Amino acid sequence: MTSISRRNLLRAGLAGGAAGAVFEALAFSSRGSRPLITHGVQSGDVTGGSAVVWSRADRPGRLWVQTSRRPDFRGSRVLRGPVVTPETDFTGKVRLRGLPAGERLYYRVRVESLDRPGLFSAPVSGRLATAPASRSDIRFVWTGDVAGQGWGIDPAFGGMRIFESMRQRRPDFLLHSGDTVYADGPLTETVALPDGRIWRNLMTDAKSKVAETLDEFRGQYAYNLLDEHYRRFAAEVPQINQWDDHEVTNNWYPGEILTDTRYTEKRVDVLAARAQQAYLEWLPLPDRAAPIYRKISYGPLLDVFVLDMRTVKDVNDGNTYADPKRGLLGAVQRAWLIDGLRRSRATWKVIAADLPLGLVVPDGAAAQEGVAQGDPGAPKGRELEFAEVLRAAHRHRVKGIVFLTADVHYTAAHHYDPARAAVQDFTPFWEFVSGPAHAGAFGPNALDATFGPEAVFVNAPPAANTSPASGFQHFGEVNIDGESGAFTVHLRDRDGTALWTTTLHA
Repeated sequence: MTSISRRNLLRAGLAGGAAGAVFEALAFSSRGSRPLITHGVQSGDVTGGSAVVWSRADRPGRLWVQTSRRPDFRGSRVLRGPVVTPETDFTGKVRLRGLPAGERLYYRVRVESLDRPGLFSAPVSGRLATAPASRSDIRFVWTGDVAGQGWGIDPAFGGMRIFESMRQRRPDFLLHSGDTVYADGPLTETVALPDGRIWRNLMTDAKSKVAETLDEFRGQYAYNLLDEHYRRFAAEVPQINQWDDHEVTNNWYPGEILTDTRYTEKRVDVLAARAQQAYLEWLPLPDRAAPIYRKISYGPLLDVFVLDMRTVKDVNDGNTYADPKRGLLGAVQRAWLIDGLRRSRATWKVIAADLPLGLVVPDGAAAQEGVAQGDPGAPKGRELEFAEVLRAAHRHRVKGIVFLTADVHYTAAHHYDPARAAVQDFTPFWEFVSGPAHAGAFGPNALDATFGPEAVFVNAPPAANTSPASGFQHFGEVNIDGESGAFTVHLRDRDGTALWTTTLHA
């Protein structure tokens, strides 16, 4: 990435004033066929001084990003990004650095033709908010599960309008808690609703079968960006993304061999490698060399610990083993999380988990997909990992831990207390669940009593796979007060109406 100032442009022989003015002039060259930006713009992993900006072109070309504090882009910077090629499906990212903390910034992206240097695409604009450097108000939303269970984009039913409801809340960022796509969930052209109406899915080739090839996985992400609400939201709200199972296939784990007859490629490891490449290409994520789990510091009041509960996950069995070396996180990530919680000086430590801690999530008749298995006694199986994390945090007197998750396709608030638990060496904490964003609604799931959870609030549908047309789509919203540090949670429905609210005091 190169930052181009007015002086550098003049040295390069490009006359015409400030960087923004030169960029504007070049963009409207009329020679030849101009490149196009095909799927809008997105930003992600924003901190106090940096952000990732993403876009996609219709052909090989170079990305350019212009940033400014002002919507008219006066006093802007122009950044030269990578050349996009078929190797990355014409997607590309630019890491913005040296941004001012605690400000709303404007950016726009163009693509320059490789065949005709100086010939630019029309601009596509976005905006983002950087993390504050001091105690300031923070608002963010979270949800998961997009375009699942056969429910794709139907404009007659409002499309993915939950993203418009989230956009209207003007959050600083979205925490996407997994199932960013449903690679294993093909769509059909029509679905009959219980009341006799017909749901008509917007169809693409990639969504007509389970994803197996790299291009089919890429097509899952391209599909979501066909929705006007999703695309507008992505341009205005930075994302923090994590993956769950449906980015690959339902309830997957490394080494699994599929028996699903829809697949010609049965090796999950092969599918997961292709899925991860598409995931990293099509979302505004950091460099592919970095691990999927990471900590994002959002000022002195908030650290977000984004977990990866898939890459080293053990086999889905009865989940009652006594081997502490097995689990969902693995030894390296577990040590990273314990150390990060201990060192964090943020008032609130949000653990972004793509699987709930205390809900039983079966995988067939005898196997378990999640952490819990329904045994209310001492920790077993994958619970051993989280017992270690919670015990270490308790012994280091770590305060302000909150778990946020999705996955189960309803919304709930769970309070965990050692007074109700089979183990006592942890500090009470909350887990908030919210979803789906645009998928079939399910639930509620049974609670496992090992860590003493209480379901304080639950909103679930009356029947399995209730369609988005019937509601029961959810997102959560967190507001952190800059002065007091209070952490207020709203669990909201598709239209943004608050169903339940609580405030946690710092």
